[in-house]
Amino acid sequence: MSRNIEQELDTVRNLIAQVPPEQDALLPLLQEVQGRLGYIPKAAIRLIAQALNLSRAEVHGVVTFYHDFHEEPTAEHVVQLCMAEACQAVGCRSLAAHAQQSLGVGFHEPTTDGRIQVEPAYCFGNCATGPTIRVNDRVYGRVTTESFDAIVAPLRRAGGSV
Repeated sequence: MSRNIEQELDTVRNLIAQVPPEQDALLPLLQEVQGRLGYIPKAAIRLIAQALNLSRAEVHGVVTFYHDFHEEPTAEHVVQLCMAEACQAVGCRSLAAHAQQSLGVGFHEPTTDGRIQVEPAYCFGNCATGPTIRVNDRVYGRVTTESFDAIVAPLRRAGGSV
């Protein structure tokens, strides 16, 4: 899929025009951009900062703080693995190693077919049932290597989802 950055920036400009020029609009605006484009283009950060009277650093800080925002296009399915302390205590590091090995990717890399991407995340509020993963918008607890494989198996097929 080819990207046209000017079309994407036009989309961002149209979204900016629909929100009040207030700092409170930052998160909803970023969510809209992410929802429409699938990511927040780096070039859009300047436009958003200007429109909301914020510095580029402030906008960039918010984009990079929240693990739901991406500055680059992602694979069709994003699998987030909680790497916070509670999940570390119950084996998320070995789960992450298994995920990366079984998919043949590192963190932030899409599979060769562009279907799945593994991302580290920090806390889904599911601490009592770790290790936890989130696939697209669905959270799974007490994930083992076997259940991980079962969860991602449908994602490997064209048109597959969980």
